[in-house]
Amino acid sequence: MKIQENVPLAPFTTFGVGGPARWLVEAATESEIVDAVAWARERSLPVFVLGGGSNLLVSDSGFAGLVLRVALKGIDSEENAGHPLFRVAAGEDWDGFIARAVQENCAGVECLAGIPGTVGGTPVQNVGAYGQEVAETIERVRVLDLDSLSFREILAADCGFAYRSSIFNSTAKGRFLVVRVDYRLAPGGRANLRYADLQKAFPAGSEPSLIEVAAAVRKIRRSKGMLLVDGDEDCRGAGSFFKNPVIPERDLSEITARLGAQPPSWPVKEGFLKLPAAWLIERAGFEKGFRLGSAAISSRHTLALVNRGGASAADILALRDLIVARVSHLGIRLEMEPVLVGF
Repeated sequence: MKIQENVPLAPFTTFGVGGPARWLVEAATESEIVDAVAWARERSLPVFVLGGGSNLLVSDSGFAGLVLRVALKGIDSEENAGHPLFRVAAGEDWDGFIARAVQENCAGVECLAGIPGTVGGTPVQNVGAYGQEVAETIERVRVLDLDSLSFREILAADCGFAYRSSIFNSTAKGRFLVVRVDYRLAPGGRANLRYADLQKAFPAGSEPSLIEVAAAVRKIRRSKGMLLVDGDEDCRGAGSFFKNPVIPERDLSEITARLGAQPPSWPVKEGFLKLPAAWLIERAGFEKGFRLGSAAISSRHTLALVNRGGASAADILALRDLIVARVSHLGIRLEMEPVLVGF
């Protein structure tokens, strides 16, 4: 286990922003993860677990502790009652796993193609897009319990999955370190075409393959600057920066009156509606491409904040605060999706 000192973190993030890690280690086995955590505890150092770096914003001063890069690899699969179970190590590339799943004609994650990052981060945020969430297919999550430094498996029903949340980023935040995720997929299942963009891509009555749907999702994401492409400035960010707010259905008429127009909405659970944050941001007077110094709104999607080159974390947060303040005047509070590190 090689522990490095004063390692710049910006190159490990899709934002390309952030100061150095006081210490950094890459752990390729479960025992190395335990050793790294124990090493940090002996020195009373905080630990931050780094995956693909696609959903975080690192402070300009960096992280004054140990950054632990989870590099566990491997995908095992088995069949049970005709349904394949994929056991995927936390350090595996998420889109690489999607490619394998659709190639094997296993449905359940095809609409999540093109999302950057590693497998270990998917249950934490309950990653979702284009009509799917990982909560729909996760069977269990193998974790290191940092309270006891022992490994355990948590069933999906006990993960507290909700919109962009789980126990891993809420009630048990900081307690568990994800080392493996098990996904139960549907062999030969039909592709999920609930999302409007996908319905436009495939005519009514068509039955595209899972490979075709995953390819269409990547194409849509690229058109919105949400697919990592070398040289594309709109990709120098963390994807969707704000969560779509969820409101009580009874508040819709009051919000409509305040906005002067009825916002698009869709039901998420009984009595609650989700509103598109991008629509609200535009309603607050922001346009695609809006800049505040070197921080900007993507030129292709109002929901994404990007680094136009040389932006600091403070620049990104200044733009965030401006957007949140203006949308708050409409009576709705936006919450950011990326994790803040070192603040």
